[in-house]
Formats: sequence, structure tokens, C-alpha cells
Amino acid sequence: MKQLAGKNLVLIGMMGTGKTEVGRRLAAQLGWCLADTDELLKHRAGQSIAEIFCRHGEPYFRGLEREVIRELAQRRALVIATGGGAVLNAENVAALRAGGILVWLRAETETLFARLQGDESRPLFGGEAELAALLCAREPLYREAAHLQVDTTGRTVLQVAEEILDLLAR
Repeated sequence: MKQLAGKNLVLIGMMGTGKTEVGRRLAAQLGWCLADTDELLKHRAGQSIAEIFCRHGEPYFRGLEREVIRELAQRRALVIATGGGAVLNAENVAALRAGGILVWLRAETETLFARLQGDESRPLFGGEAELAALLCAREPLYREAAHLQVDTTGRTVLQVAEEILDLLAR
């Protein structure tokens, strides 16, 4: 794991790709802490993400997200699970890349839609068409930001975590 020495392991990708669950597994296997930017943001704001979006709007949310990411990027030996839109801000990407290895977790639109059905905690999740449009808009940003990418479609959390660790060991 020479690649990770003195760095963070950062998971990026769309909602529903498994960043938090894979992050938990990786943190446990590495003996590191997991920092989930959405969870930290909710704790700091004292509101759910849906409430933040509803009461204050997306720009306010993105500002809080930028603060959390800036702080986490200064630390080391963390597995950081980012929100799906973290890559929308070039400052976020630069900060995360400066101190980390970014892994893009991908999945097919149909898989994401199936995983997200009934989850009302995600304010940007609409129907399958909206999800596909969001994914289409963000894919180039994920691709540009990532050092590595792993497809989570049809795979377990353990399989994805093992593939990431294998890629980092090379």
C-alpha cells in the first residue's frame, strides 16, 4: 500500500454507488477512520440534507460541503466518502487530490435507480430519467478527478473493497 502512505483514500461517485458502505469496509481493513462528508455536514448543520436543501438551497449546502472537505483534506490516514456532488467544485477536487488517492465508484443507471428506490433522504434523486441526466452531467467530472475507478454494478461491498485494495497494492 505504498500509494497510500501519508495520504487519504477518497471515494467519489454518484449517490447509490456504495461510497459509505465501501468506505466503512475499507476503513476497517486499513485500520483508519471513515469520514463521511454528508454525515459530518448533517451533524454540523443540525439538519438532514433534505432539510438543508429545502430551507437554505443547494448553494448553501455546497458551501458547507466545501468547508467540510477543506478540513478533511488537511488530515491523513482517512477513508473519505464524499457526497455525489463534491466533484462539482474544482476546489474540492484539488484539495482532495492534493492529499489523497481518489477512487470513482461507478454503477449503471438502472442499478443506481434500484438501489435508491424509496430513499427520501436524497434531495436530488428524482426518477430514472433525472438520475440518468445527473449521471451524464457528472461522469466527466468523476473521470477527470479519479486516480482509479471501480464498477459496483452487481457486486458486494466486500468485492468492491477488495478490488480497491488490490488496485492500490499494484
